[in-house]
Amino acid sequence: MQDHTSSSSLENAIALQKYGVGQPVRRKEDDTLVRGKGKYTDDFNLPGQAYAWIVRSSHAHGVIRGIDTAAAKAMPGVLGVWTGTDLAAANYGPFTCGLPLKNRDGTPLLQTNRTALMIDKVRYVGDPVAFVVAETLAQARDAGEAVVIDIDPLPAVTSAEEAAKPGAPQLYDHIPNNVALDYHYGDTARVEAAFAGAAHVTKLDIVNTRVAVVAMEPRAALASYDKASERYTIQVPTQGVAGNRTNLAKNLLKVPNEKVHLLTANVGGSFGMKNINYPEYICILHAAKTLGRPVKWTDERSTSFLSDSHGRAGQIHCELALDSEGKFLAVKISGFGNLGAYITGVAPSPLSLNVGKNLASVYRTPLMTVDIKTVLTNTTLMGAYRGAGRPEANYYMERLIDRAADEMGISRLTLRKRNFIKSAQMPFAASSGVTYDSGDFQGVFGKALEISDHAGFAKRKKESRKRGKLRGIAIGSYLEVTAPPGVELGKIVFEDDGSIRLITGTLDYGQGHATPFAQVLCAQLGVPFESVKLEQGDSDIVHTGNGTGGSRSITASGMAIVEASKLVIQKGKRAAAHLMEAAESDIEFGNGRFTIAGTDRSIDIIELARRLREGKVPEGVPSSLDVDHTTEAVPSTFPNGCHVAEVEIDPETGIVQIVRYTGVNDFGVVVNPMLVAGQMHGGVAQGIGQALMECVNYDSSGQPITGSFMDYALPRAEDIPMMAVGDHPVPAKSNPLGTKGCGEAGCAGSLCTIVNAAVDALSEFGITHIDMPLTPERVWRAIQDAKKKVA
Repeated sequence: MQDHTSSSSLENAIALQKYGVGQPVRRKEDDTLVRGKGKYTDDFNLPGQAYAWIVRSSHAHGVIRGIDTAAAKAMPGVLGVWTGTDLAAANYGPFTCGLPLKNRDGTPLLQTNRTALMIDKVRYVGDPVAFVVAETLAQARDAGEAVVIDIDPLPAVTSAEEAAKPGAPQLYDHIPNNVALDYHYGDTARVEAAFAGAAHVTKLDIVNTRVAVVAMEPRAALASYDKASERYTIQVPTQGVAGNRTNLAKNLLKVPNEKVHLLTANVGGSFGMKNINYPEYICILHAAKTLGRPVKWTDERSTSFLSDSHGRAGQIHCELALDSEGKFLAVKISGFGNLGAYITGVAPSPLSLNVGKNLASVYRTPLMTVDIKTVLTNTTLMGAYRGAGRPEANYYMERLIDRAADEMGISRLTLRKRNFIKSAQMPFAASSGVTYDSGDFQGVFGKALEISDHAGFAKRKKESRKRGKLRGIAIGSYLEVTAPPGVELGKIVFEDDGSIRLITGTLDYGQGHATPFAQVLCAQLGVPFESVKLEQGDSDIVHTGNGTGGSRSITASGMAIVEASKLVIQKGKRAAAHLMEAAESDIEFGNGRFTIAGTDRSIDIIELARRLREGKVPEGVPSSLDVDHTTEAVPSTFPNGCHVAEVEIDPETGIVQIVRYTGVNDFGVVVNPMLVAGQMHGGVAQGIGQALMECVNYDSSGQPITGSFMDYALPRAEDIPMMAVGDHPVPAKSNPLGTKGCGEAGCAGSLCTIVNAAVDALSEFGITHIDMPLTPERVWRAIQDAKKKVA
């Protein structure tokens, strides 16, 4: 206890200025990761571990007549070979979709109930049918190649639209026309009436291309089993250990939660793909239990193209109804979403529900309908991918607006201005069924025009023309419904060495949680920034939480930290009152110190925690300041922004180059602007990839023809322009920090602006639409076809 507080309070106040909310503090983990000292799943090893190899189908569709494992079992070093029949005897649960999505008739979506290994049929190239465990990886691979699979091939279908037609190859007997979910939202009669009375209707058919996730770190897992405690342990990259442990234990292994220990260390990217459990994990857990020794599996890049979930993949028809002045009357979309061969995780949601929630965007669109069939095909399973329905919904709307403006002869800027939701209308009940709590969409739009020097575009276009280049510009607004509601963990533990363990159920797989979370805790408790140690990757410690996804981390964990901090302060006031022999009502807290009001008597929070640990306290006085708190459901937030892209196109080659890019965003209260800018840059980069080059393709028999980086292009540094970033924050009213998610916004803002800018550049040839990816060949052919029409 100290009697003089001025110097220490001043030091704490200065520290808060440096490390508090809003400061661009460097990421804590960068020194470790940049120096190659991070520890990823494949870096972990256990004594006596064996190695697994997965045997996969080379057919996209077929009936399994037999699997001969005799030769493989006899090979050197082989410890075991298992098939689907072996795993079926262990009675593991199926992989399913846990979302309560319903068909238009009210019936639940049809589950595929995927097993870890196939027994009767294979449904895509890469479908796992057996696995081998051996002393070395090379021995496991050799034995895997010796497994003989007898498959009678069946016709395959890879297009969702084609798969839903009568007579198409059927993947499941219980799913007619391969339609697992016939999703509908909206009042069809009212929407049709609005379209019937519209002065103008714009229509577009849009392909939302399938993309591969290709995270830097391939999936990997290390499993072990303790016979004495009957407990499984698995080291695996995830987006949150608590939820994945529950799913693995309850639904797949069918054991109590406490019988599964899930660990996640550093994760080299995920973007939604690593937030589900996969068949390989069941395989190696089974082998570890059977063999009584640890088993390790690490994917290879070639097989990850097959086995990791993919993203996007929709064939959508869009329509926008407007009155004579360009006011939006209604919007409707219909079409097909490609689920791949199996439904797991949240797969149908990005293709249906999330599209509908985000379609209205920042505009006063009074009516909408969404009619999308999510369809099973003989392709790799679908999953969440950065934005998970949000970027594509904004893409559909912004493409419609640009097209409508051109058709009606209204400025694209003017058309948007006429339809923005006004700040005075907040809170605004959108036609999507959600209510926006905050936002200044017109203000964001105006700032984007200013920073991007939109007014100077005509001059830049002339300069490009002199160099033989076509130049186009697009400005596109976006809004995302982020942070899916759910509880979150806020656990604060004061350690003997003066450090503070902060434990929460989200998980950093590249976002940089340690720094902003510490900033929030420092702002709440006034503790030293360096003393905060974040823990997220151990299910024995992180017992609750919905993981990282949907741009929820700072909102959910931030709310948990704020609430947990208040509980710490409450406990601290009772304890400080006892130690300083004062009334609890006289204790004040600020800048990390508990002070008797009107005096200079105080005690630092770290010192108080130490005193409580070391001494005995009477009944009613807290014995520690530690808190284990779980929030109520954290509400969604609505980040939004306006991005401006300028492209140059070489008409002789079709090459599209992004030459200027501006992003102005409303992320509410920004905890760390440096991290937020980095998140936006990364999202834009992924949007550039999908817009210009990325596309997973299959041939007519269902064979993937984009199975490596020789066939699948990713953006490189030279493809990413310098970006001007602006902020126009309007604090959210739905959480105590006022934050809004930012992790996926770059995708939402970039898809539409890049494609619209390219269409603007190509408009002089009469080109009004072109689908992603805007590869040089596709753009060049569009130009040649347009020239032929003119000729």
